[in-house]
Amino acid sequence: MDLRTLAASITDLRAGLGPRGWLALQLILIVALAWLARRLSWGIARRLVRLSRYGSRVREHRPARQMTLQGLVADAISAAVLTVAVLMTLVRLAGVPAQTMAWAIGLLGAGIGLAARPLISDYLAGIGFVIEDAFSVGEKVRLGVEEGVIERVDLRTTHLRAMTGELVMVPNGEIRIIHNYSRGRFSTADVHLILASVDVARALPLLTALGDEAARDLPDLDGPWQIISKSGELGPRTSLTLLARTAFGKGADLRPQLMALVDERLRAAGIAFDGGNGATGGQL
Repeated sequence: MDLRTLAASITDLRAGLGPRGWLALQLILIVALAWLARRLSWGIARRLVRLSRYGSRVREHRPARQMTLQGLVADAISAAVLTVAVLMTLVRLAGVPAQTMAWAIGLLGAGIGLAARPLISDYLAGIGFVIEDAFSVGEKVRLGVEEGVIERVDLRTTHLRAMTGELVMVPNGEIRIIHNYSRGRFSTADVHLILASVDVARALPLLTALGDEAARDLPDLDGPWQIISKSGELGPRTSLTLLARTAFGKGADLRPQLMALVDERLRAAGIAFDGGNGATGGQL
């Protein structure tokens, strides 16, 4: 069947159905196509998400995140199909030109967007976090001034279990800076010392040699530590800091071992900690 024959058949069908019958047929076709597109949206979304994994800088999707992405893409396809179907239906029923109807819907959408701008901002930010995989459930993060473990990520809010136990719900639109402690490359296990200034000259070579030994004996220690004085003050007492890097997540476990090594080596050399305070741990 060529195009001319098909056009003639459609013309005969339209004449046979009459204006109302032809309108009813058009509406049925619009609804049927919209229903079919909605049914196929999940399969299309699944294939699009799978294709995204082949990007050079995209990590393998976790099952939970993959399901979320598929839902987002499927909902976007469904929303687009529904919008087109409603627009076409209104054009057919009201007899208004499609361009005029599009302008009216656009103005209405702009008004709604201005009124619900904070809510829309939350949803758009949530979609961005899911796509970028900025954080996920179970990770320790700091979102602005709030710090804790992620318990749930919605499109509008992120549920954070604070270190003091309470549940904090942070609107996604208010999140500007994200510190993800669960994706760091290393942790720190700094050790702070307070020594008499007259013992610093003897202590420095001992601490340097001990740092080399610790790097060889402790597999979680990322090289020898660095010895610095944060204050740089001269006086009867001197404060030293051993900057130690460890494998990620091992800082809290390794710091007590480093403190014990330093305490043992300095005491064996007859070097006492000023005031009997000993070695103290720093911030993880």
